[in-house]
Order: sequence, then structure tokens, then C-alpha cells
Amino acid sequence: MSSAVSPLAPKNVPDMPVIAGVRLATAEAGIRYKNRTDVLLAIMDKGTAVAGVFTKSKCPSAPVEWCRAKLKGGKARALVVNSGNANAFTGKTGRASTALTAKIAAKAVGCSESEIFLASTGVIGEPLDATKFDGVLGRLAVAAEAGDYLAAAKAIMTTDTFPKVATATVKLGKAKVTINGMAKGAGMIAPDMATMLSFIFTDAPIAPAALQALLKAGVEDTFNAVTIDGDTSTSDTLLAFATGAAAAHGAPKISRASDPRLKAFVKAFNQILANLSEQVARDGEGARKLVEITVEGAKTKASARKIAMSIANSPLVKTAIAGEDANWGRVVMAVGKAGELADRDKLSICFNGIRVAKSGARDPSYDEAQVSEAMKAPEIAIKVSLGLGKGRDRVLTCDLTKEYVAINGDYRS
Repeated sequence: MSSAVSPLAPKNVPDMPVIAGVRLATAEAGIRYKNRTDVLLAIMDKGTAVAGVFTKSKCPSAPVEWCRAKLKGGKARALVVNSGNANAFTGKTGRASTALTAKIAAKAVGCSESEIFLASTGVIGEPLDATKFDGVLGRLAVAAEAGDYLAAAKAIMTTDTFPKVATATVKLGKAKVTINGMAKGAGMIAPDMATMLSFIFTDAPIAPAALQALLKAGVEDTFNAVTIDGDTSTSDTLLAFATGAAAAHGAPKISRASDPRLKAFVKAFNQILANLSEQVARDGEGARKLVEITVEGAKTKASARKIAMSIANSPLVKTAIAGEDANWGRVVMAVGKAGELADRDKLSICFNGIRVAKSGARDPSYDEAQVSEAMKAPEIAIKVSLGLGKGRDRVLTCDLTKEYVAINGDYRS
């Protein structure tokens, strides 16, 4: 966790309201860090529905495997998250650690181990000593309150420079329902499902299958459209919990994601995912520029996504942005290497609304001074027009600076 907050951090942090049926507590378990919280316990009321999406990495962490297996039950009573150790690439020891953590948590909360969900973030390849949770989780279960989401978000940080939270309140039937979310992530970010770690809580009465469908659809244009460095984590986990407490105030019980009564909820739910994913991009390790890349005129949306990701993951594009250089030649390179249909002579490129390339060549009205001034902005928008079809997509990334190398060069030191 960095002591210097990213210059791209949101200026205002929202007040996070209480969600009926959710209690939170954090503590220092001494997993890796000193003098900071590194474990979160979230306790949910009986009957809470759970949904999740996880990394598509072929080397997933032990907690990811645990959650995938338990998700089939559709119900959750507790979530345990630790920072400082990912419990990934830890073999039988890692699996034993998850089992012991779940056993300790289940005893502390008073529920079945199958209702415990786990997530870990931090160094890969080092065994996690789950005995450090013994006693700690018991104290947290007693101390848990309907609470402090900002403190919870801080406890799950690693190289993050600020806690990431978002909230929304909407009508569902006759009742108001609340959605709270938190996320962590700053490096090893190229989600292929959701994000590094993110947790969503709501009091809406939504069945597990419906919640799963909403979550799976919601990540595609939010968390799956963010990249920091092109590296997909072993631990990516996004879990959503619906306590159903709002049913007591008139919220209808929802069994299908297609239920028309969910329209406002779905919009707010997706806005929470979008907000959190943008905060991840704003906190990219060493980032000084938030970069939005839009590709239009592609043959399909999928083609536009692949081209946009090619640009977003290019070290040459990202370092040029860090140097405030509108180097459209590097964008052309990234378009060409994506493997998607493109016509050089139809290609146009804009930086922050200024067209720098048109029809396969430098724009006739190109003004170096004007573009250089635009590149000094903290937010950079790159738009690529292919002129081939109606496919369009957008992804978020950040620049690549010397600080990124410094952070990752001594991460385990």
C-alpha cells in the first residue's frame, strides 16, 4: 500500500449507508503488513443470496477454487478477505489453509463452512498461515457492526493508494434498496471475468440465479473493459451478496434477471461496477493519466474490443502517454497487430478530441503545439475510427511510468 495517493483518485468519497443484514469488522492479523489492518470479516443474515465471477487464469488461487465450489449452494453467511498473501500457487498447503480459515470462520459466525466465502490478495507462491485467523475471526464476529465500508475497503488494499467504494439507492417495488460496493486493485490488472477483488452488497431480495445473471452481464463492459498492465491475476474475484432484507419494506422478491421491475436496480448495479472499475484504472500502479480508448467503425463490437485492448496494453502507447506525446504511429501499430480487420487508408485517430490522423495519414490540419498542450491533461481520450462497420467499444487504462517499474521491481523486497 503506497503512502502517496494517486493524483487521479476521486476528489470525493461517498458516505456509505448501512445495508440491513450486513455487518463488517476489520483487524490486524499480521499476514504480511505491519501496523495496518489486513483482514476483513463480513457477516450476512441467514438466507443471503450469493453470486460470483472469477479469474479465467489456469493457475487460480486456492480461495478462488473454494468459492467456485461453494457458489453452487447459492447462500452465504460470511466473507473473509485477507491482504498481503494471495494463497496462490501454494498446492495442498493452500487448500488446507482455505479449509482451516473456513472452519474458523464458520465457528465464529455459527454457520456451515459451505456458507463461508474467501478471498486473498497479495504475494503469489508463499504459504498462508491460516492459524493467524484463529481468535481474530472470533473477536471480529463479536465486534462486527452494520458498517464502515471505507475501513473494510482499506483492509483489502495491497499496492492500492486509496480505498475504492461506491453506493447507490433505488426503488424496487414500493421499497428503497441500497447497493454498496468496494474493490481493490492497482496492478496485475487485465480482468477476464471481473476484477482483482470486489464485493457488492445489497438488501434487495434477489434469488441466486438472477443475481448471478446480473453479475455476469454487468462485468462485460465494466471490469472486463479495464486493463492496467495486461496481466490477469490468479485471484480475481467478484462476489455479490443480496440479503433480501428490503422485502420486509415492500420490495418484491425477484427470481428472474429479466424481471421488468429490476430495470432501475440493474442500471444502478451496473453503475456501481463501472464506478469501481474506473477507480481501479485511476489507481494503476504509478499512473498519472487515466486513458479512455474508444474504437468505432469496426466490423463487430468484439473486434472493436480486441483492437481497443491491443492499444490499451501496448507499452509503447502507454509510455508515450506518460511522456505526453501524441504518438499516433504507436496507436496505428497497436491497431495493426490486433489481428482484426482494419484498412490503413480508412483509419482516423483523435487525441482528446483533436484529430491527428485521417484516412491513413497525418491530418492536414495537425498542429503540434495544440496537441502537445492537450496531452498535458490528466485524462486522455483516444478515439480510433476504422470506417468498416458499426462495431464500437470502449476500454479504460492508464499510462506506464517509471513508478510502475519501481513498485513491481521491489514488490517482494
